[in-house]
Amino acid sequence: MTPRRRPALRAASLTPLLLLAATACSSSGDAVEVVPPTPDAAAARICDALLYEVPDSVAGLERRETEPASRFTTAWGDPAVVLRCGVVRPEEMNNPRAPGARLGGVDWMLEGPRDGREVTIPGKYGDVQTLEDLAPAIKKTVPAGV
Repeated sequence: MTPRRRPALRAASLTPLLLLAATACSSSGDAVEVVPPTPDAAAARICDALLYEVPDSVAGLERRETEPASRFTTAWGDPAVVLRCGVVRPEEMNNPRAPGARLGGVDWMLEGPRDGREVTIPGKYGDVQTLEDLAPAIKKTVPAGV
């Protein structure tokens, strides 16, 4: 059965860090298979801080390991909400007219499903609680306009 795909969100004010898409990730035992990004040194420092601050649960989903293990990835729940920190910021994030929403004090830009995004949220979960649970860590560690 193919999961239902729906528009997703990405953080409009956070450069290479928080891009969202509603997609499915596969699981291998207890770990979630995630292709880790390879950020530059500046983004890696931000990612280290962000992944240290993210909560142990989002939207009531418990944190899980990723495979291969990477300091730039983490996941929650099954099917998994996945965060990949350090992906390249797409040019369309500079469009001030792009549709979006402010949740938890972070501006999130609406986006359809695409590979390579920062946060993936399976269609069975609501975006709002997941994004609100991630927002405090983002606000604390990711400089605006990076």
